[in-house]
Amino acid sequence: MTEAMDVEFDVVATWTEEVVRELGPDYAVAAGCRGSGSPAGLAGLAEALEVPLATRMLDAGSGVGGPAAWLAERFGMTPVCAEPMPGAALASRRLFGLPAVVAPGQALPFRSGTFDAAWCLGVLDTTEDKAGLLAEVRRVLAPGGRLGLLAFLADGPLPPPLPDGNDFPSEAGLRDLLTGTGYAVLQAVPAPPLRDAPVTWQARADRVEDALAERHAGDPRWDDSREQSARIGTLIAGGHLRPTLLHAVAV
Repeated sequence: MTEAMDVEFDVVATWTEEVVRELGPDYAVAAGCRGSGSPAGLAGLAEALEVPLATRMLDAGSGVGGPAAWLAERFGMTPVCAEPMPGAALASRRLFGLPAVVAPGQALPFRSGTFDAAWCLGVLDTTEDKAGLLAEVRRVLAPGGRLGLLAFLADGPLPPPLPDGNDFPSEAGLRDLLTGTGYAVLQAVPAPPLRDAPVTWQARADRVEDALAERHAGDPRWDDSREQSARIGTLIAGGHLRPTLLHAVAV
């Protein structure tokens, strides 16, 4: 993992937890879903995964736990979080009370066939070993288990400046990876834009962002994190990256 990734998923995750504790619990889910999709995207993926029928759900690469907490609030279930960065995993426990383990997606500490469903949101582009991650998630899914992905797809060369450490797959490449690691792809649709989030959701996310900027302005780690996000946002706005929701089943 690059230094930029370490900052984003460990240092900034810890800072985010601190800000949410000051602002209050109403800000936690919106802040925790930063970069992991809008409520509409989460709802669409949850519907595709038939989350109400899943008694055992895994969030692989869960960050600070926002999407998993969103699931818990709406479906009364308790997803298990697996996150390689200690700061983010600890934040998901402290903010949401979620069961969380510090583990990379390629080495999950669960028995084979443990889960009915799993999702990985914005995770694949952070690792070069995509096949290893997908195969390991397949191992811990029961036969017929459902997988949801939020993936940022690049079907051609990307213009600079590029975000540091990201490796974006093409849609054809990702479909081949899924087939090769034991899945059948059922659906791939564009992810709803983050700007379409409800006003209250966006206002809370913006308030957390503003508080982070106020507290850490001038810290090179914060500046690097903002630059990373800005570069990805520019690629999405220019149509070079396509945020996509994929639904697959373990075969």
